[in-house]
Amino acid sequence: MQRIGLVVLPDFQPIYLAALSAFVFANISAKKTLYDVEILSEHGGMVPSSLGTMTETRKFGELDYDTLLVGGGTESVTASPAVIEFMQRGHLACRRIASICTGAFVLAQAGILDGKRVTTHWIAARELKARYPKVKMEEDRIFIIDGTVWTSAGMSAGIDLVLAMVEKDHGAELARSIAQILVVYHRRAGGQSQHSELLKLDAKSDRIQNALDYARRNLKSQLSVEQLADAAHLSPRQFSRAFRTETGQSPAKAVENLRLEAARLMMEQSRHPVEVVATETGFADPERMRRAFIRVFGQAPQVIRRNARQEMTA
Repeated sequence: MQRIGLVVLPDFQPIYLAALSAFVFANISAKKTLYDVEILSEHGGMVPSSLGTMTETRKFGELDYDTLLVGGGTESVTASPAVIEFMQRGHLACRRIASICTGAFVLAQAGILDGKRVTTHWIAARELKARYPKVKMEEDRIFIIDGTVWTSAGMSAGIDLVLAMVEKDHGAELARSIAQILVVYHRRAGGQSQHSELLKLDAKSDRIQNALDYARRNLKSQLSVEQLADAAHLSPRQFSRAFRTETGQSPAKAVENLRLEAARLMMEQSRHPVEVVATETGFADPERMRRAFIRVFGQAPQVIRRNARQEMTA
């Protein structure tokens, strides 16, 4: 049995507790106790969340934990000396130490992230890098594993982090069953972007949404304005004007972004050659896809694939 401790600070985000439920459902799915989970705080007792609800916690004590996690608040945080000392001891005593969202500020304050590849919520990433310049920040990642240190982006990314831990401990099948119970995707790769074009392109009308759905299903096609307009049952001129009004982008730019996101996921999660990825996602050739990757992501497709594989085998 592995003991799990989650350190919370006053005004912590309640969604951090949802990440712990992945450990709980691991016990249920396995029909035995794989994990013993505790919520910890500096003084113990009741700790208020950002919603004002109170959560019972155990006061810091012996560090007999396999995994120690810490979650931050709604903004960047500065932890007390007692919390910093506890996390520093935990880094030495525990098999792995992790942060959810702005909990990365606590680990950085403790010096645990010095020289480490890390991530946090994209809103706070640049502030963390500015305050702790020894950190190797990769702000557009779901989670990152660097040795014994795990860091994740905001909110729901903590669930991805814990699912990755369960998969590492007990295999992909158990992690997959937990994801099904939690009704979440199994599981977003650590290298996946925090920013999704599917979220940015939030069309207000059914007609534009139909055109976007058509584009996502037919990325291999040319996807001209005329095709998209036909899917929306509008004239090309009406469609272009309505599309820009609702999404803030031209149809051509939106299609390229959808292709880039699909291509990135294929590079991270499949073994298809670059040529196949380029064809399947509608790029004219691998060189055109490579130039688009460098322009938008700052890295070539092969580099993104290599980084994703390194994270999975870390």
